[in-house]
Amino acid sequence: MSGCTITEGLFELKDENYRGFYAKLIPDIPYDKIIGVRTPALRSYASKVAKMPEAKEFIQELPHTYYEENNLHGVLLSLIYQKDIEEFIAELERFLSYVDNWATCDMLSPKIFKKHLPYVYERVQKWLQSDHVYTIRFGIVTLLGFYLDDAFEPDMLRLVANIKSEEYYVKMAVAWYFSIALVKQYDTALPYIQNQILEPWTHNKSIQKAIESRRITSERKEYLKSLKIKHK
Repeated sequence: MSGCTITEGLFELKDENYRGFYAKLIPDIPYDKIIGVRTPALRSYASKVAKMPEAKEFIQELPHTYYEENNLHGVLLSLIYQKDIEEFIAELERFLSYVDNWATCDMLSPKIFKKHLPYVYERVQKWLQSDHVYTIRFGIVTLLGFYLDDAFEPDMLRLVANIKSEEYYVKMAVAWYFSIALVKQYDTALPYIQNQILEPWTHNKSIQKAIESRRITSERKEYLKSLKIKHK
């Protein structure tokens, strides 16, 4: 099976109705670059592809043409390089520069990170300084997914708060991060809201997303609402 045939396998999983629905969620991707494969079907297919010798050949074929090829690539990385963190990071960073949308970025949640949190954190700090929108976003989402519980350190909040970007998907990731930080690390995250450390849009979006959570008490929600920045 060649890389082309792997792609043909994605087309066999095509769902036209889903394609139309999902295209609206990722408007930055041209419609003709979306096949229309549901995520569970794609993950199941990836499990089969990962066992094929052609899988690594497919991973080397960058850039890909279709949105789902990128998603498949991301899933395959976790399946093929699940034992060697340095090899995984090398392949991941080669791929990150080709990620061109929030959905592919957010699908990348490698389980291997859990076993190497200090090492990954060093890489995260470099990703946050990238010039590439989705590399920055991936760094933020990685902090959100792996470093807001037992591995949390207060300085991580500062790293995210210091990100300066006018890119929508970076600003939204910062807001998402702080909203979850307010859920999981309320006392440490709250001063960033009280002192208006974030720029106004991100500040208000962080509060909005936090008060949508069922894990924040009604009292805290009311207080957070009072901290919104009123636009002049």
